[in-house]
Amino acid sequence: MIRLFGIIYALAGPTLAGIFITAALTMNRFDNMSMIYAAASGFILALPIAWYVAKQLNENA
Repeated sequence: MIRLFGIIYALAGPTLAGIFITAALTMNRFDNMSMIYAAASGFILALPIAWYVAKQLNENA
C-alpha cells in the first residue's frame, strides 16, 4: 500500500499545489510568500487524500 500511496501522492501533490497557486494568482496574490504557502498547502493536503485513495483502492482490489 505504501508504494501505491507514493504513486498517488506523486500525482496528487503537484496537482493540488498547481490548483492552489492558480487560485492565489487569481486573487492577485503575486508575492513570494503567497506562492510558497499555496504550494505547501497543496502538498500537505495531498497527503491524507492520497492515503485515503490508496486505502480504498487496496481494499477494493
